[in-house]
Amino acid sequence: MTWTLLWCMMAPVRSDLPSGTVTFLFTDIEGSTKLLGELGAVAYTEALLEHRRVLREAFARHGGVEVGTEGDSFFVAFPTAPGALAAAEQGQETLTQGPIIVRMGMHTGTAYLAGEEDYVGEDVHLAARIAAAGHGGQVLVSKETRQMVEAELTDLGEHRLKDFERPVGIFQLGSKRFPPLKTISNTNLPRPASSFVGREREVAEVVSLLGDGARLLTLTGPGGSGKTRLAIEAAAELVPEFKAGVFWVGLAPLRDPALVTDDIAHTLGAKDGLADHVGDRELLLLLDNLEQVIEAAPELSALVEACPNLKLLVTSRQLLRVKGELEYPVLPLAEPEAVELFCTRAGVEPDQAVNQLCRELDNLPLALELAAARAKVLSPAQILERLGTRLDLLRGGRDAETRQQTLRATIEWSYELLSVEERTLFARLSVFRSGCTLEAAEQVAQADLDTLQALVEKSLLRHAEDRFWMLETIREYATERLEESGEDDELWRQHAEWFLALAEEAEPNLHGSGRTAEWLDRLEREHDNLRAALDWLEASGERERALRLAGAVSWFWAMRGHLVEGRRRLEGALRCAQRPTAARAKALIGAATMAFEGGDTATARFRAEEGLALHRALGDAWGTAYSLYELGDAVANDGDLARAQQLLEESVRVFRELGDHHHTLLAARMLAQVYYSLGHRERARELHEDNLRQARTRSDEFIEATTLGQLAMIAIDEGRAQDAVSMLKEAHFIWRDLGNLIGTVAGLCRLAVSLSLTGEAGTAVRLLSCSAALREEIGYHSSWLTAMNEETLTAIRTQLDETAFAEAWEQGQTLTADEAVALALDSSY
Repeated sequence: MTWTLLWCMMAPVRSDLPSGTVTFLFTDIEGSTKLLGELGAVAYTEALLEHRRVLREAFARHGGVEVGTEGDSFFVAFPTAPGALAAAEQGQETLTQGPIIVRMGMHTGTAYLAGEEDYVGEDVHLAARIAAAGHGGQVLVSKETRQMVEAELTDLGEHRLKDFERPVGIFQLGSKRFPPLKTISNTNLPRPASSFVGREREVAEVVSLLGDGARLLTLTGPGGSGKTRLAIEAAAELVPEFKAGVFWVGLAPLRDPALVTDDIAHTLGAKDGLADHVGDRELLLLLDNLEQVIEAAPELSALVEACPNLKLLVTSRQLLRVKGELEYPVLPLAEPEAVELFCTRAGVEPDQAVNQLCRELDNLPLALELAAARAKVLSPAQILERLGTRLDLLRGGRDAETRQQTLRATIEWSYELLSVEERTLFARLSVFRSGCTLEAAEQVAQADLDTLQALVEKSLLRHAEDRFWMLETIREYATERLEESGEDDELWRQHAEWFLALAEEAEPNLHGSGRTAEWLDRLEREHDNLRAALDWLEASGERERALRLAGAVSWFWAMRGHLVEGRRRLEGALRCAQRPTAARAKALIGAATMAFEGGDTATARFRAEEGLALHRALGDAWGTAYSLYELGDAVANDGDLARAQQLLEESVRVFRELGDHHHTLLAARMLAQVYYSLGHRERARELHEDNLRQARTRSDEFIEATTLGQLAMIAIDEGRAQDAVSMLKEAHFIWRDLGNLIGTVAGLCRLAVSLSLTGEAGTAVRLLSCSAALREEIGYHSSWLTAMNEETLTAIRTQLDETAFAEAWEQGQTLTADEAVALALDSSY
């Protein structure tokens, strides 16, 4: 059940309530309705009375004051946190002898008394929410209470609770295992900033349909009808029901249906077999805005068919029309809800004009939001007067969907209220995907700050942090206006040029510049724009510039784990542009890197050899040196160590002659690995140690981290496990700051090697499991890492039985990289 502050209104007038810092305790019987049916009214009444007697005795013994009861629940206040915890523990122990099972939750905070009869405030509400998240027999404790008691408490982590903006730390009394808390944590669902108004019935119906067996449920309706918000709210209700979680995949920026399953896989951390990754997991996916990539529908249907416990909740302007699909039309708001939404957003009181305005807008949420924006300067009656004729004037043809006509009319009305300058900028901004910076808007769309601000104030443009962006429905309308203007080709050209320039400016900063993390973050924010620029260049026949752009962002794709998409993009660009140019040569380097990191060493070797030949033909010394490095890496992986040594020594020499310190160290690091494999171990160690000194002197974090990883492996070979752990810890935090997932994965695997050799097999399994999840997420399948992991697993299986191994592996799947490293450090010292 849900507790609310109704407790406050039920308590009699009293003066015995604790004041100051108080611990609030809530209890509730689990499955009371079912228990009543099983026991019968008489036996259940007796059990209920005994439950109340037992709990009241425990509460009184430890200083608790009963604030109120509601049905089968208690609300009790304690002057001390230890008293509250002791009472809860005593009550639970006594109740184990009877049929009633109770969940309890507590939180310590400041007591605010409304007169002398009740408590009010957020702390009371938080205690109730914590209790509601638990299960029968479980006692949950907030972080604030935890800090005031000494007891065996299990840290359950931070959880999101309904109506609370920030995550809440929750602990459990004792170590007994219970199902996942009934919170909204196991999800990446967006957290809308605005309040959710109405739609309670629709949320319940969507939840019921998915709970009653619907496997593929599509919410249909026009843009602006509230499909996305309804889906998010319904999905949030279902988080506790899906053991593997509920995940949102936003598809609005996509235009290529082939990217749909890639985006799903990236969200889930799956690679090379989405269906295999999902398997039997109990999982709900919310696929948002599918209509523009509807051709992916058959693939989604096949995914559902292959995965028995997977359910899809889809929002789309049209049906998928595939087997097993169930449609749920998202209708306009009921009039009372529409009025409430408008008044909440506009800050006005309801009256007849508001009622009429909502009806004229067909009670569509987005239309109401846009109209409410005008309430700053117009009364509802004035808005209605200006709206009426435009609605009639702008209706579409008779064969068009009515709600789509109405929404278009609403957006058209907002558009016609703009000045000429605002209209022009509004249309031009539609070329950006996932928003843009002020600088990009100024350069590509010739924006000025005043006009941008005007569009933000009129709710046609949004601004968050350093980015401007449009709701997708509004952006599509703006795209139509751009096409009508005849400026679209020129705007897209400027857009592509801007992001090509950005990518080429970023590229040298991704190689040991000291600003690597900053530039990687910037490219991540612009990834959808980079994709759009590539799409336009390819569609426009600008093959050479498409190749330049793909080559320039290849290192970003590699470092940030976009390996699958990056490889496909590069290979596609190389097929389309085969002239022996500098752009092709650069793209070949990127393609070799992508193939190698993806475990395809044959393709990596082929592309590196082609790149080497082309760079030499072009007289590009730097490209030649890098191709030598890539080829040396590939042939070393294939076991041709003698040739690898020759290639890498030449690479080091050329980079050194060019004065490129970062890449000299990069190639020297790989050369040291080859020396080590050839048995020249002291020579390898000296080279690694010299690289590390130089990297630290030059603040080259990438080289520092990679070299620490190699020195750690040497330490492991020499039996210096503790030294290895220290170096890997240092490397991990560098990789984390750089956002380099490949380095993070490799570091976890190396830590697992160290732990497996020191008797910490269980922890080693957890680290390998965590790294495996990350590898799947980014598509990293390096053959050397796979071989190392297989050796580690062989050693581990001699130390653990299958049950212990399976349990440790499952635990590792839930760890973050930082948690895994902390676990390794705890085991090592």
